[in-house]
Amino acid sequence: MKKTLCLLASLLVLGLVAPVLADEEKAERPVPQSLDELRTAITEVMEEYDVPAVGIAMVDETGPVLVDAWGKANIEEDIDADADSMFRIGSTSKMFVALSVLKLVEEGRLSLDDRLADLAPEIEFENPWEETHPVLLAHLLEHTTGWDDIHLPEYAHNDPTPATLREGLDFHPHSRISRWVPGSRSSYCNSGPPVAAYIVQKVTGQDFEDYVRETFWEPIGMETMTYRLSDDVRRKGVTLYEGGEPQEYWHIVMRPSGSINASPVDMAKFVSFFVNRGMVNGVPLISEASLQRMELPATTSAAAVGQESGYGLHNYSSRHKSWVYREHNGGVNGGLTEFSYLPEAKVGHAIMINSGAGAAYMEISDLVRDYETRNLAEPDAPVAAAIGTAHKAIEGFYFPINPRQEVTRFIEQPFGVFKLWFEENELKLKPLLGGKARSYAAAGNNLYVDMETGAITVSRVEDPLDGIVVHAGTQVMKPLSPLLAYVQLVIAALWGLSIAISIPFALVWGVRYLRRKIPSGPAIRIRVLPLLAGLSVIAFLTLFSIGMRDPFATLGQPTYISIGIMLMTITFALFAALGLITAIRERGTKMNRVNYWYATTSSALHCIVVAYFAWFGIIGLMTWA
Repeated sequence: MKKTLCLLASLLVLGLVAPVLADEEKAERPVPQSLDELRTAITEVMEEYDVPAVGIAMVDETGPVLVDAWGKANIEEDIDADADSMFRIGSTSKMFVALSVLKLVEEGRLSLDDRLADLAPEIEFENPWEETHPVLLAHLLEHTTGWDDIHLPEYAHNDPTPATLREGLDFHPHSRISRWVPGSRSSYCNSGPPVAAYIVQKVTGQDFEDYVRETFWEPIGMETMTYRLSDDVRRKGVTLYEGGEPQEYWHIVMRPSGSINASPVDMAKFVSFFVNRGMVNGVPLISEASLQRMELPATTSAAAVGQESGYGLHNYSSRHKSWVYREHNGGVNGGLTEFSYLPEAKVGHAIMINSGAGAAYMEISDLVRDYETRNLAEPDAPVAAAIGTAHKAIEGFYFPINPRQEVTRFIEQPFGVFKLWFEENELKLKPLLGGKARSYAAAGNNLYVDMETGAITVSRVEDPLDGIVVHAGTQVMKPLSPLLAYVQLVIAALWGLSIAISIPFALVWGVRYLRRKIPSGPAIRIRVLPLLAGLSVIAFLTLFSIGMRDPFATLGQPTYISIGIMLMTITFALFAALGLITAIRERGTKMNRVNYWYATTSSALHCIVVAYFAWFGIIGLMTWA
């Protein structure tokens, strides 16, 4: 959630003032050729980004390759990290929900095609298409329910009691509303996994966390893993740091979605479980067929026509150069985790840091993957087949229609636009506002393979609500006219510019007014109102920035920050409307025409943005709702 809110704030600031510029590419670090070189390179990244500690668990089919942690588990108390230090692994916890369901499927006690309404009618959710397209158990695991991600009050819930799984599900069920036909689009959300975990709990008659411990952790030998603040965590848990500040322990209300504490020792055993395809000490704990289903996206419209990449059962694909890893990552405030493996090479790893430094996390990931693949033969690149008229239909501009949180849709629509076009026989996909173009080769009229990995990654399909759409990985995009794509960016840029220059402009006319060069009345009102509208936006962004220092405490409940944000969106709309009304009424009043048209244009831009914000529910935004 914090990443989503940061995106919201940063895009409002950057996207509305100027085009987003692509970051300068950093020089790639050399591929480590030994474990010593790898450790040295990781340490350099830690020092560059002030990462206190890192935990690494690397394995191959023969066993552990590198299992260790180094750095500071706690800076204030000068405690060193080691292989038994326990990190928060965030959403990687979801993998145990899928494994639990698959185990019960193997036993004939559940089916992925079971309806949620039949399995747990007591759990509140809303699906307008329930009669013809019910929410299925598989949808909960593949994030294809169409539900919103859990809302800020759910993230902010931090009862150390802690709440039971059912209490957590009943606390704030408003996110569990299908926004599109279940099974048609994937959109990552933390509301599905705890419902699936509740079903496991209901079917087995056991507390979900006890079931996971008895069924997986104990047989695999993961001795200290826990969803809760246990004695082991109190002794060996690392302190998490966000912006250099230590974070309090977060008692996540939806524990199955992201609450596990784990050490590198335990994570090495978990990676080995996947590398060895479900075998533990030569005995299958779960079938390889179940793991293959876990790794397969199957419920989306794209999967139905043959797209391979995407989100499986709490297990998704990611690209590293020419290789396709299976993985699930996780993040909490001050902690990031990557759990990833390469099935065909029988290697895998877990990376855990006690910092929110995403750039460091990505660089460490690249180093580990470079080391794992250094001696592997690269897969043959697909040959770009000749394209025909049918292929050309995919060309054009597209905007995303499967936002993780509905509140961000108003940003993604103008600033998340992609362009698709052909260069000779290769399909190119590139963000309109900068970024690297990806290349694809046709694998049929409506399927395209990644030119680096050979995986079918892009498809053109029929969506039950929006007609023809394009799926690219987990992104779902709807066609957009080129004119609208550019017009909305131009309006956003002009609006941002009008706000940026309103303050220096006000200093000029303010001095002139004090010197009685400008008379009171309409000539002042027409200048003041758009200024106040712009100041409302600046105040909104300032409050949002302050709230992001501790979003759960300040934005997840009514506070002077969150209420102030709501009021600033309302005053923005009010001043914008009054400014335009005043400009229209006073169009015949004698005044400097340059100032009149600047103020009128500014008010008109404010009103256009107000209408847009109102359409998406941003005016009167209550972050705690």
